[in-house]
Amino acid sequence: MFFVDTLEFEGLGNRSYLAGGPRAAVVVDPPRDIDQVIAAAARRGVRIAYVAETHVHNDYVTGGLELARVTGAQYLVPAGAHVSFARTAVADGDTAGVDTGLVLRAIATPGHTPHHTSYVLEEDGRGVAAFTGGSLLIGTVGRPDLVEPRLTEQLARAQHASAHRLVAELDDEVPVLPTHGFGSFCSSSQAEGDATTIGKERTSNDALTLDVDTFVAQMLAGLEDVPAYYAHMGPANAAGPAPVDLTPPRRANGEEIASRLAAGEWVVDLRSRMAFADGHVAGSFNFEGDGKLATYLAWLIPWGKPVTLLADTPEQIADAQRELARVGIDRPAAAATGDPAGWIRAGEQLASFPRARFADLADVRERGDDVVVLDVRRDSERAGGFIEGSVHIPIHELHGRIGEVPDGTVWVHCAGGMRAAIAASLLDAAGRDVVAVDDGFDAATDAGLPLASG
Repeated sequence: MFFVDTLEFEGLGNRSYLAGGPRAAVVVDPPRDIDQVIAAAARRGVRIAYVAETHVHNDYVTGGLELARVTGAQYLVPAGAHVSFARTAVADGDTAGVDTGLVLRAIATPGHTPHHTSYVLEEDGRGVAAFTGGSLLIGTVGRPDLVEPRLTEQLARAQHASAHRLVAELDDEVPVLPTHGFGSFCSSSQAEGDATTIGKERTSNDALTLDVDTFVAQMLAGLEDVPAYYAHMGPANAAGPAPVDLTPPRRANGEEIASRLAAGEWVVDLRSRMAFADGHVAGSFNFEGDGKLATYLAWLIPWGKPVTLLADTPEQIADAQRELARVGIDRPAAAATGDPAGWIRAGEQLASFPRARFADLADVRERGDDVVVLDVRRDSERAGGFIEGSVHIPIHELHGRIGEVPDGTVWVHCAGGMRAAIAASLLDAAGRDVVAVDDGFDAATDAGLPLASG
């Protein structure tokens, strides 16, 4: 008998897998923080015999090299990947015996990257699980534009061919177990659902239901902006990431926090957007620990800028530290927890700004108040409808474009409230009067706000 355990990382929209038999297992696309993988193997009572990468990842730092070193496992990396460390190079058709009757077979599936490789777990010669990495996802495929712009169309066509190869070689009941596609920006479009099979994809995935020209045209037209930090992930993974250090950061008091802010460093408040709006250190930024912390903080922060974390509890700091390490933000400069009053110097006051609903914005506009409405959603979201007269600056561009926001009180919104809270904190730190709209965008119509499209 075989097993497959899924390790889910919601913040990055990714999954890793531990799969094997009663004695030994393989880990596919492990996270940077390998302790939880080792713990999962210990719960199963299995030895990690292989660590397999489907590709050199562009959206997170892998723990594969360190996991293989710690466990003594063979490190399987696609032969076409250019890396700077010793590994077992895997080519199309190569196999590895995981346990009695269990074999891992490599299938070349270029598209997400030129060297992308999927792995099929076979029990007694029959495919029982397909680890498809950034190739065949749930209802979509991995995006082809992360390697080299000049290769994008070629890789998109390769994605189409790779998807067809997978369904041609595997039975309909074989589970498809991708690494990306659960909110990851490595996905060419956002998938629905969290489980699928070869048979389901055969009938519903555009890569398998559309001809190649139509598929490629639609995919290329729908690609979103690439998170800025992706530029650093591939090189880090190719060089061989260092072991992660998750020991607690040094504790900071109000004096040190003020000093770090004065030096231009980032101070990030992980508390809820409600708590932050009510009272925060002036100049700090709000990235909720329960949101897509790693994605948005890594996207916005100037790479290499020291960051100090503020939170209610040490546990929240530890969780954030773990998530940030997955994208290469390894060591916070400092941290502070507890009462925010302890994060400022004697005699200083916490800053604050109001939160509101779209109905409140409608009331303000009806009174004739001169306010700026700032939409920080992505281009694709805005194309579906936007508030007439609103200014549009996507959240990932705002830090460098605050000077473009017109004068006046800024009512900032997104689709649900989280990104608006980030934007409000950026504007507040820049000295702007701001109101954070904490509401679902559907409520704009209910409030009677006129919408435009285009």
